[in-house]
Amino acid sequence: MSGDVLAVHRSFYEAIEAGDVDLMAALWIDRPDTSCAHPGTTPVRGTSGILRSWTMLMAQAGYLQFFLTDVQAAYTSDGAVAIVTCTENILSGHGLESPDSFAGGKVTSTSILVLRQGRWQFHTRHASPIIDFDAEPTEEE
Repeated sequence: MSGDVLAVHRSFYEAIEAGDVDLMAALWIDRPDTSCAHPGTTPVRGTSGILRSWTMLMAQAGYLQFFLTDVQAAYTSDGAVAIVTCTENILSGHGLESPDSFAGGKVTSTSILVLRQGRWQFHTRHASPIIDFDAEPTEEE
């Protein structure tokens, strides 16, 4: 069971990296009570709004790559709901002319997926930035 939900979870990030709107749409359950909170924003509610937000994000991103760590899945006792948590180590960039055009960041995310008709689909996702309070200040600071 875990392998299936983790494969769907990984497909979510593959959709973002590839800018694949169709794959992203296939990964979300179509319900008005779905929600997605992007880092630093209030939740978007309803599947159509969520897909619109991902489409806009993917269209604006020049380059995004995710390296997932600390991935864990937990299930309800009936096995119909999975909660997947992870740390997203993100590499992003616009115009790949130089190494200075890249930026990195870390986000912690929690995704709730439901099993419907033998398929895992996203119902809820919440992502929050990780702030490193122990980081050494740079010369610019």
